[in-house]
Amino acid sequence: MRRKLAGILATAVISAFAAPAIAATAPEADSATASATPATHADPLGDLITSALSGGALPGSVEWKMKATMYHAGAKGIRAFDSLGCRVAAMRTVAVDPKVIPRRTVIFIKETVGLPMPNGEKHDGYWYASDIGGAIKGLKLDLFSGVGASSMKALRGLDLSSLSVSKVGEFKGCPPQ
Repeated sequence: MRRKLAGILATAVISAFAAPAIAATAPEADSATASATPATHADPLGDLITSALSGGALPGSVEWKMKATMYHAGAKGIRAFDSLGCRVAAMRTVAVDPKVIPRRTVIFIKETVGLPMPNGEKHDGYWYASDIGGAIKGLKLDLFSGVGASSMKALRGLDLSSLSVSKVGEFKGCPPQ
């Protein structure tokens, strides 16, 4: 996926930057002076690819294959607040192992795109790592579905044994409700 994206970005950047730069190069430039002068031009293609790939994964690029469980408000031992002290958000809050995914990380779970949200909209795949759990160790997630066992209905169709998870950013404060 990253190679495909890099190819697309390379084509776009070459058309936008390299073609005008080649056209602007004067053919009468003295080759002796050119070889004596070190190249000081910027590398927009390299800069663009580096920034796109080093700033975190892009949605859809898999960093981990993880197993997941679900939890809901109303179950024994489940509180209304996450480990950051924020109110848990249905279909947004995810409990993680902070040694694998730090709290305050925004993750993208490809398989959840299009699932029904409590407000009737479709899920965009973004979840907020704001909770931890005693049983959540290693490559495991615990997805908060909402209030009551019936809220888990939207997630029941997923293969929770293998979810495609990628880190896409960080958030400050509490996750959006």
